[in-house]
Amino acid sequence: MSDIKNSATNGPVSRLVNASLRNPLMTSLFVLVVVLAGIVFAPFDWNVPLLPRDPVPVDAIPDIGENQQIVFTEWPGRSPRDVEDQITYRLTTSLLGMPGVKSVRGLSMFGFSTVYIIFNDDVEFYWSRSRILEKLNSLPPGSLPEGVKPSLGPDATALGQIFWYTLEGRDEHGNPTGGWDLDELRTIQDWYVKDALLSSREPGKDSPIAEVSSIGGFVREYQVDADPDSMRSYGVTLGDVLKAVKASNADVGARSIEVNRVEYVVRGVGLVKTLTDIENAVVKASAGKTPVYVKNVASVSLGPALRRGALDKEGAEAVGGVVVVRFGENPLAAIKSVKSKIAEISPGLPSKTLEDGSVSQVTIVPFYDRTDLIHETLETLNTALTDEILVTVLVVLVMLMHLGSSLIISALLPLAVLMCFIAMKLFGIDANIVALSGIAI
Repeated sequence: MSDIKNSATNGPVSRLVNASLRNPLMTSLFVLVVVLAGIVFAPFDWNVPLLPRDPVPVDAIPDIGENQQIVFTEWPGRSPRDVEDQITYRLTTSLLGMPGVKSVRGLSMFGFSTVYIIFNDDVEFYWSRSRILEKLNSLPPGSLPEGVKPSLGPDATALGQIFWYTLEGRDEHGNPTGGWDLDELRTIQDWYVKDALLSSREPGKDSPIAEVSSIGGFVREYQVDADPDSMRSYGVTLGDVLKAVKASNADVGARSIEVNRVEYVVRGVGLVKTLTDIENAVVKASAGKTPVYVKNVASVSLGPALRRGALDKEGAEAVGGVVVVRFGENPLAAIKSVKSKIAEISPGLPSKTLEDGSVSQVTIVPFYDRTDLIHETLETLNTALTDEILVTVLVVLVMLMHLGSSLIISALLPLAVLMCFIAMKLFGIDANIVALSGIAI
């Protein structure tokens, strides 16, 4: 019996308790550090003055998807069979031999190839991306068709789509007014909104956004429709027209000349800005004859590019985008930075006066926002912890009939939760409904 008593007294837990009782100052400092660090890493939206915040990444649901990377390859105008034989199959066989690869899956569509590389769970995310890039850059010449270049997908997971929005024309009161064509909205999305949202970030931090994809609408492009009869009469081929159009859209630099001790750089400006620039491009010029222009053998116009999908909102076609968060970033903080950037750029979006005299301004309208779901997840833990502490105080108070003892015991509950947040930050574990429910239990 004495041996059991001595072993219990000399155990690690007993020594830790005795050391804490003998050094109350060190114990108090340790508890203070744990509390401050737990507040810094807590996933809740706390605004603590004079204390920096680096919260644990928080999301509504856990990301249980496979450790995968995606390689996209475009080959416009080719059938799925050609894409499969010339691109998908060759990339699949080349990527199978990489270290840590579990499986490789390919998908071939019209003018498009997608290859999914599934890695083992213990393979680091960005290490796998670097190895794929090395493999793609080291492919032997002739492995892929000429002009085809594979590209690696964004550094995000399957649950990275955190924010969807549409571009709509609205008045000053926020009522829908319309008045904007789908090609106009798509142009605004591609050349203004998309680039602005990609730069969303918190002060002093890198951007958490991996990609902003445009969806719906029509992409504007210059379209040259050749007339076979006119080409035959002028003696030109389709290749001549194609070569003339390509050559007309280029600026070239020459040497410089010096006039009155001032140096001037000679440049040939050929950047296409209007349809007339393309129409006046010379296709063929013979000695002593009138040159043949593009407008003589083809009609030039602005038109929509070929598309493979559309965005539908409440039965009407719309234009919008999807924001994808980077791997390992905090989705809640990313959504906040995106909303802040939207509020910043909204006053500068284009507007026009409609026929009825009302003003319609392009407005960014969210229709999928994960913020509410994340807040509900955090509120679940808040409610559970509050109820548990109250119940514990009541139970201990009834059992011990001593208020001080019940408060000391109950204070260990939030302290243990803060210690969990510290461990989650150190080991890279995200806060989600599963992890937070386990803490509450």
